[in-house]
Amino acid sequence: MKLLRYGSIGNELPGLLDNDGNIRDLSDIVPDISGSMLGDATLDKLRNLDPDTLPLVKGNPRLGPCVGSVGKFVCIGLNYADHAAEAGMDLPQEPIIFAKATSAICGPDDDIEIPRGSTKTDWEVELGVVIGKHAKYIDKAQALDHVAGYCVINDVSERDYQIHRSGQWTKGKSHDTFGPIGPWMVTRDDIPDPQNLSMYLDVNGARFQDGSTRTMHFDVATVIAHLSQFMSLHPGDIIATGTPPGVGMGQKPPIFLKAGDKMVLGVEGLGVQHQTVTNA
Repeated sequence: MKLLRYGSIGNELPGLLDNDGNIRDLSDIVPDISGSMLGDATLDKLRNLDPDTLPLVKGNPRLGPCVGSVGKFVCIGLNYADHAAEAGMDLPQEPIIFAKATSAICGPDDDIEIPRGSTKTDWEVELGVVIGKHAKYIDKAQALDHVAGYCVINDVSERDYQIHRSGQWTKGKSHDTFGPIGPWMVTRDDIPDPQNLSMYLDVNGARFQDGSTRTMHFDVATVIAHLSQFMSLHPGDIIATGTPPGVGMGQKPPIFLKAGDKMVLGVEGLGVQHQTVTNA
């Protein structure tokens, strides 16, 4: 099942993508695709609906972030063996955790802003995990039961801010528009193995990232269980699980985004994002 949010910024409505690729309105069923609406009981209710009985959304509305009112946006760094090698860094003994400001979240096809003064804005296609059930001190065997679904994330990053501006990576990760999520959240029953998904990212028609979740250093279940030892995970929280090789920083010489560039990225089974780069 593919759940989404559509409409103008700040006024998104809940929707469902039917088998013909049409958006069906869920406003009479749930108030939003967020938080308390992501538990198993509500998802089962939505799954049992006949999409043909739901109002058809006409035209091509803007798609918003596929989850609303996100509480935490937690990211995992250096989580792909081949990306760590590209960056010239050792694989960590435990997952590297950093936060991305929730104000960075935007729709999957919204423009991406280059921050003022930026010289090293970069791209990262990632598998996103949407939490559906409260998780605290859980073990790996329980972890995937706490997932509502999965989505595509572009973990846009300003490398100079991230690496050289003193302190945590969050400075380089949190500019407005640096967190497009969607186009939809695919519920976990439709993604039986999150560790076997191909993923890619193109810039101006050239493929830079071409990887698979198979090369994750810490798999999704390990990441969720690990995070739950340090913080409670709540329904609607999002985890970005790391990126495969091919980021701009890793090119020889490095390549970074500039105004007018166009990105296309996707994860197998989870849809595609399209973004144009602009100056802030």
